[in-house]
Amino acid sequence: MREKIHFFHTNDLHSHFEFWMRTQNYIHAQRTLLAAQGEPSFLIDIGDHIDRSHIYTEAMKGKGNVRMLNEAKYDVVTIGNNEGITFAHEDLMALYEHATFEVVVANLQSMEGQQPAWLKPYTILTTKYGTKIGVVGATAQFEVFYRSLKWQVTEPRIAIIQIVEQLKEQVDIIICLSHLGKTEDELLAEECTDIDVIFGSHTHHLFETGKYIGDVLLTGCGKFGQYVGHLTMDFDHQTKKLVKQEKVVECALLPSPKEEPNFLQDLMNEAQQKLDQPAFTAPKTYNKEWFHYSQLSDLFAEAILQYTGADCAMFNAGIFLENLEKGYVSAYDLHRILPHPINLCTIELTGTELKEIYVQSMNEEWPQLQFKGLGFRGIVFGKLLTYHFELNAQRELVINGEVADLQHTYKLVTLDLFTFGYFFPSFKYAKKHYYLPLFLRDILKLHGQNKFN
Repeated sequence: MREKIHFFHTNDLHSHFEFWMRTQNYIHAQRTLLAAQGEPSFLIDIGDHIDRSHIYTEAMKGKGNVRMLNEAKYDVVTIGNNEGITFAHEDLMALYEHATFEVVVANLQSMEGQQPAWLKPYTILTTKYGTKIGVVGATAQFEVFYRSLKWQVTEPRIAIIQIVEQLKEQVDIIICLSHLGKTEDELLAEECTDIDVIFGSHTHHLFETGKYIGDVLLTGCGKFGQYVGHLTMDFDHQTKKLVKQEKVVECALLPSPKEEPNFLQDLMNEAQQKLDQPAFTAPKTYNKEWFHYSQLSDLFAEAILQYTGADCAMFNAGIFLENLEKGYVSAYDLHRILPHPINLCTIELTGTELKEIYVQSMNEEWPQLQFKGLGFRGIVFGKLLTYHFELNAQRELVINGEVADLQHTYKLVTLDLFTFGYFFPSFKYAKKHYYLPLFLRDILKLHGQNKFN
């Protein structure tokens, strides 16, 4: 007997719901048609469905996303870093408590008490013809962040391979939901040839027809709901031979249902209603500037220096998307100003190292840089602003008005996005402390409450 099995898959939606309704309409229609033909299908997501830069996800603490997955009848998901390290421990514990799908993450454990009931290292799907499909999942190893949030995350490839060893005698097919990135997927395919398909994500790569590493097929559907994948498996029950074929569908080209605009507006309305709670009252308007210091950047610098007790601060002006307007300020307003899932970090640096960082911060190419990622959800990077440290006319480092001791260690407060090695490689190896789970908007809210209320 030969059996055709279908997998529809999404990844790295990042709460971009623009095409959600049309995509799910398409998947539902396809699955209905396949069922009528006697061909089983499954629907899976490979993480970062959630992104707290979207006001709806912020307001619902991710549970609105889970509700969408339930309504779309997903079968299995794994989590990405946006699910794993942007929520407080108790919020992640509760995130999937009402999920009607399986959540598989082989390399994650709570460091506090009982494990959440939804967290499983693997699951086994069974088609109506009795074919057993082992599904293992894993997420990227952001160890410092997870530990700060009271979770233990282990090396994902080791965890996956251990599970595959357990599964391979019990199932006919093995698939992996990997929120690890393209390079890690390639290494996993080389190390674990018992896996039939690695559904990929995290690095937002697009494989329009998949990519083979030996006999292991890798997939990737880009980002932001721009594509949905459709993997077809042709399984021979007698020979156990498996033929795999992958294709992607561009979601922007799918028919737009007439309800789509109302669906998107309803999300915004629900979020605004939930977050329209008073935080503080601003005595004046604090303007933002992307290429200069501003009243808002001064207020924010004051906030983060007081919160962390650091000697000096550095951040990019592009983090402020709007002004802080005079009068009533709500959580909704603060999210519009600072939507980024970014945390503060203090870094210990010698005077010599801090002087070098100041010189690097003058990079003339950075202010106009347009990029997404590392938590940044703005439009342009903006001027890199430094507070309480500068160079004087003699090119000496001055911290808080005094010439610095170049051998002394100082504490710089900055954004966590600068610690991943892209802008300042030396930060990657310096002694650091991350302030989790509060985001930048939470710090500004606390400061506003203390300063103005």
